[in-house]
This record gives sequence, structure tokens and C-alpha cells, in this order.
Amino acid sequence: MELLHILETAFNAVIPIVLMILLGYLLRRRGIMTEHFVKNGSKLGFHVFLSTMLFVNVYSIESVNDIRWDVVLYCIPMICVIFLICMAALPLCTKVPERRGVILQGAFRSNMAIIGLSLSSFLGGPEAVAVASIVSAFTIPVMNILSVISLSLYVKQDGQSRPSAKKIALNILKNPLIIGISLGVACLVLRALQIRFFGRVVFSLSRDLKFLYTCLNYLKSVASPLALLVLGGQFEFGATRSFLREIVAGTLWRVVIAPLIGIGVAVILSTQTSLLDFGVNEYPALIALFCTPVAVSTAIMAGQMGNDEQLATQLVVWSSIASIATMFLTVCLLMAGGMLSG
Repeated sequence: MELLHILETAFNAVIPIVLMILLGYLLRRRGIMTEHFVKNGSKLGFHVFLSTMLFVNVYSIESVNDIRWDVVLYCIPMICVIFLICMAALPLCTKVPERRGVILQGAFRSNMAIIGLSLSSFLGGPEAVAVASIVSAFTIPVMNILSVISLSLYVKQDGQSRPSAKKIALNILKNPLIIGISLGVACLVLRALQIRFFGRVVFSLSRDLKFLYTCLNYLKSVASPLALLVLGGQFEFGATRSFLREIVAGTLWRVVIAPLIGIGVAVILSTQTSLLDFGVNEYPALIALFCTPVAVSTAIMAGQMGNDEQLATQLVVWSSIASIATMFLTVCLLMAGGMLSG
């Protein structure tokens, strides 16, 4: 794989995201997308389309036996480590308490679903894509739960800066994205139980209720385009200056610090110890998880949970642009070290 091809891979994975956001921005400026449409489109995407997309992604896992537990059990603790380190550093990132939850969720919550999986297909074969898909099924729920915690901790509610643990738990349970993932996991468990007790899958949503499954896939296909257009409609270039400190801090966390922690530790443990044995099939999943920009749904969730949606939108845009360099450099270094196939 030549360096030019590596750059082309990263470019083709990220620039479509930026172009869709730009289109939404232009449509909003031209009045084709009204403020009312943007507001309700954000709510519709959060409650219907994104949750459906996550359900279908989890449901699409063929078998529990295909799960790579070594990769999963590495990635989930690393996400939590990034979460905790960033939480400790938040006072240095911004003086505005209401913006801290947005920066925190942007630090650990990557665009695994939209950019990560497609990027992994460029960086590896079918086995690498399968590993990335399994990792996404486990890490996306974790990132969503931590996002609810992040956005609940720093939002002001009834004069209190920190809601109770019960309130946070209820926010997690009522979150549409968590509900979508939970239903997908329930279907996986039901499928495994059928195979265990009957030796085959007696009932399948995709086979026996094909019309419904097709409808769900239609809804899934709308999730990413709508989310990006709505983000563009919410974006204000004039607001960049007022968020400059937070944008710089949030972008650095997402495209510099998170990749250094998530991939750096994996490289050390794989090359210097026998604790991990990651190679060409595993590192594409790590790149997809730790090097991709802030997830598109972070802005939608921030707005729906009463946080600074404008800052969240800024972080999605600027981290998407900056992540091109991060992904390019990471791929080059891993290739040079023989950890990615050429």
C-alpha cells in the first residue's frame, strides 16, 4: 500500500462527512432547511433513525462465537481510561462548567459506526472488517452510556450542577440509542438460545418478518445523512471564536491524546510483552475506534440533554478535518512497524 493510497483512503473516508455537513450549512443559509426543520430533524434522528441503525448493526452479528473477546476486553477499558483522564483534566480545558460534558464525551466517543467501519474495510480484509464490526457492537453501547453520564454530570438541572445517581441511571435507561442496542443484544441472545435448544434458528426477524427488517434497514440508511445535514444546519462559523479554547482542547483530545492512549498502549503491550497479540486483523479496528473524529450523534445527544449543542457541532466538524492527519500518520507508523499489511 503506497503512501498516496493511504492518504487517499483517509481522505475518502472523512471528506464525505465534511461535505454533507457543508451541504446542510448551505441549505440552512439559503432557507431551504428552516430552523424548525433542523430542530425537529435532530429530535427525529436521535429518537428514531440513529437508534434503529445501532439496533441493525448489533443484530447483524452472525454468532456470539464470532466475538473476539481479547480485542473487546482491551478496547472497553481503554475507553474508560480516556474518560477518566479527560474528566480529571476538564478544568484545564474550559472555565465554563456547562461545556465540560461536551468536551468529555467528544474525547472518548468516536465515529466508529459511520467512518470507522468503512475505514477498516480499506485497511484490512474480511477478517479485519469482522473484528471491527464486533468491536463496534460492544464499544458503541459503552460510549453511549458514558456519554449520558458525561452530559448528565455537568448540565444544570433545577439549580443543581450534578444530578443524582438515580437521575443518571434513568437517563441511561431512557436513552433511545441504548434502547436500540439493548434490543439488538436481546435478539442475539434469543438467536443463541434457539440454536442451543433447537439446533437451528426457529424464528428470525430478517427471514420471517422480512418486510419489517427491510423497513428497519430503510430507517438505518437515513440516519447518517440526516444527522450530518442537521449538524450542518446548526453550524455557525461565527461561533468558532467564542468556542476557540474548547474547540482546540476537544479536538486535541479526540485526534491526538485518545489515539496515543488507545493505540500506543496496544503497540507497547503487543511488541514488548506477551499480554496482547494484535496484528493486521486487529489494528484496523483500533484505528477505527481511536483515530476517527467525534461521533456525529454527540451533537444531537448534547442538544437533547440540555448541553451546549453548538460546541458539540463545532467539535464534530473540526475533529473530522483534523482526523485526516491523525489517521494518515497512524496508518503510516503501523505499516512501518509491520502491524498493518501493505
